[in-house]
This record gives sequence, structure tokens and C-alpha cells, in this order.
Amino acid sequence: MKSPHAESATAPDGTAGPEAALEAAGTPDFALRRISEKAFPGVEVPLLHHPEWAREYPWLVQGITHRGDPDGADFDLGIGGRAPVADVLGRWERVRQALGMRGVVISRQVHGATVRLARAPLVGVHLTLPADGHLTADPDLLLAVSVADCVPVFLVEPRSRTLALLHAGWRGVAAGVVEEGVRSLQDRFGVEPSSLLAHLGPAISGARYPVGPEVPVALDLPDPGSTIHLDLTPHIAERLVRQGVTPEAITASSYCVHDHPAFFSHRGGDGGRQMALLGFRGRPGER
Repeated sequence: MKSPHAESATAPDGTAGPEAALEAAGTPDFALRRISEKAFPGVEVPLLHHPEWAREYPWLVQGITHRGDPDGADFDLGIGGRAPVADVLGRWERVRQALGMRGVVISRQVHGATVRLARAPLVGVHLTLPADGHLTADPDLLLAVSVADCVPVFLVEPRSRTLALLHAGWRGVAAGVVEEGVRSLQDRFGVEPSSLLAHLGPAISGARYPVGPEVPVALDLPDPGSTIHLDLTPHIAERLVRQGVTPEAITASSYCVHDHPAFFSHRGGDGGRQMALLGFRGRPGER
């Protein structure tokens, strides 16, 4: 979690300062493998996906949108944001058709821990009750969460094609959205955490994320006593492992949305939102 912007890694007396203490408390004791998302081939919308998952699971539809052509209009998918509703809904329909899915499910997000079950058949774009996550075992149904600094968490059980997608900002993580996502897959579908694959998508990096001391305290990390830089991604990875997900099954994006021009960042001054997307085509046993 240590940031190059940190000013207090070491205290004047030579002991570890608050940044170092948080790094020690919040960093996983395993190597978190980073990957760089690649352009989703053959679609006419700005979308990046996990290249290893795409090769291994051709039935999986996974990715995150970005702002699009820098010389054109931003590909903002935020409903109720700065973009006209008609434009946003038109972009959503483009996404649905480009990915060959029958329906899309999205909720108003409240930075909580509610994870809702999505069931087919649905056609078109559906705005459900407030939630910060969705899960499904039904084909041709695209789960969506909105992000602009927070961490999108993709959970996939490949054998049963059971999926969950979570919106994990610090408030949601503190409320238990990560644990609730894993638990919901287990309770509703009998998915063992050890069989899950997890990917933590593009989000703001610790170097660009100064927070007050109340944030690490809410996350059960040491109280730094002052503003520090916090990286949520390794903390979420550690929480997944505590739930039974194997460290080798977890990857994280190498992109910081604040620093990469393709992405929207709330702290970077953007009003737009990218969308994390997760679904699958066909039934188990089908290609």
C-alpha cells in the first residue's frame, strides 16, 4: 500500500510510520499478479477485457468500458449522471447488441453490501433495486456495475458458469460487499470459494488515493492518525483469500484510472463512468 507520495513511511525516531504500518497490515502475504486488459476484439464499442480469461473461456463475456476515442464524444454509460439519458441508453443498447446479450442488469449503487440475484429471461436494459453487486447462473444476461475510482470485482466459477460482479469502494468494502459476494455464490449456487477465479479491475492506485484516518479504521487497519495513501486492491485480494479464494486464482489490473487517459476518474475530475460487465453465452458443455 505504500505510495511514492507518502511523507511518513519512517518516523523521526526511526520506527515505522503510519504508511509503513498500513502497508504491513493491509498487503497480502502472497504476490498479487497484475495483468493489463486488452481491447475486446470484434466489437464496435470501447471495451477492454482480461486476455487470459478470454483465451481460456471463449463463452465468457467480461470487460470494462472506457471513455472511447479521445477525438470523439466520451463513451459515458452513467445513468443519472452528466450525459443526456437518451444518449446513455443508446450507448447501452450498442453495448448489449455488440456483445450479443439479451439483457443487461444494473442498479443504483449506494456503497453498501447488497448483492442481488439476476435471472433470465430479460430483454434490454433493466435498472433494478439499489445494490452494489449482482450474481447469476443464467446465460445471455450481462451484469453491470459503474466505476470511476472504485474497484470492480469479477468472480467466475468456470465449471458451472456462475458469476458475480461487485462494486467495491472503501465504504462497500468496509460494509462487507466482498464477503457478501463470495457468500452469496456459495449460499445460492453451492459454489466453493476455492473454485472461484477473481479479477480486480482498473481502479485508482494508492499513489493517487489520499484518505483520512477514518478510512483505514473502517477497514480494520491500523489508525494512521493522519491522511495517508491507500490502495484498496491488495486489501480486497486479502479479503478474498480469507473467504477461501486461492491466491493463484486472483489477478489485478495494472491500470490506474487516475493516470490512464482512457478511463474516467472521479478524483481526476471526471463526471463520466465506465462500466464493468460480466456474463456468459450458452450453457455448461456448450462452446
